[in-house]
Amino acid sequence: MTYANLDIKNQNDILILTINREKALNALNGKTMEELKHFFSVPVSERKKIKGIVITGAGNRAFVAGADIKEFLGLDAAKAQAMSANGHQIFFLIERYPIPVIAAVNGFALGGGCELAMACHLRVAGAKAKFGQPEVNLGLVPGFGGTQRLPKLVGRGRALELLMTGDMIDAQEAYRIGLVNHVVDAGEEINKACTIIEKIATKAPVAVANVIAAVDAACKGQGETYALEAKAFGKCASTADFREGASAFIERRKANFKGE
Repeated sequence: MTYANLDIKNQNDILILTINREKALNALNGKTMEELKHFFSVPVSERKKIKGIVITGAGNRAFVAGADIKEFLGLDAAKAQAMSANGHQIFFLIERYPIPVIAAVNGFALGGGCELAMACHLRVAGAKAKFGQPEVNLGLVPGFGGTQRLPKLVGRGRALELLMTGDMIDAQEAYRIGLVNHVVDAGEEINKACTIIEKIATKAPVAVANVIAAVDAACKGQGETYALEAKAFGKCASTADFREGASAFIERRKANFKGE
């Protein structure tokens, strides 16, 4: 299938999936999310020779700089909650895919972009990569699993600080706290990810698939906790504070939140 916002290339039986919305800093709009859903819904049995998948962003500025904020405007709580729940299901497909999926983070990985990277099995960051969950600056909470995956990767305290402050961190700090597995020179992200996949490809495929499944099973009860995140996202997206935060973001000014 040909995608509008995804560029798929086969490199030595490794699929390089590039989110191709460079002018929008590869932001995850609804179309891109549905294309990711379609791509990761293809059974691995139909990709028998494929060793793994690398996800990256077009250009050298952003992996994925977030979701498309304009698509959130005007949503009521129920529709925003449904959007979040749909995002969860799409990222579950990535997280549970039975061959290695590695994020090659080549720039900004913010909001939904950081959440996409965390849904991958491993993360390789270029030296210039930046990470963050800045939703609180808009009057929102992360809606694609950020409140769930970040604490598991970096610990509760560090996750809470990043989520409540909306701070952005660089690649070395992300490595120090356990958010990424490797930091490489800018431009070497895909090469490093492919090297890791080639190493994993020398192992027993059934064993690798079962490692992925077993680690995923360690997060039992996640359906309920992800539902809580979706509900919180819906609630926040329907507030006056979000409308103010989104307007301030678009207008490049400081938001004036009122707790409403």
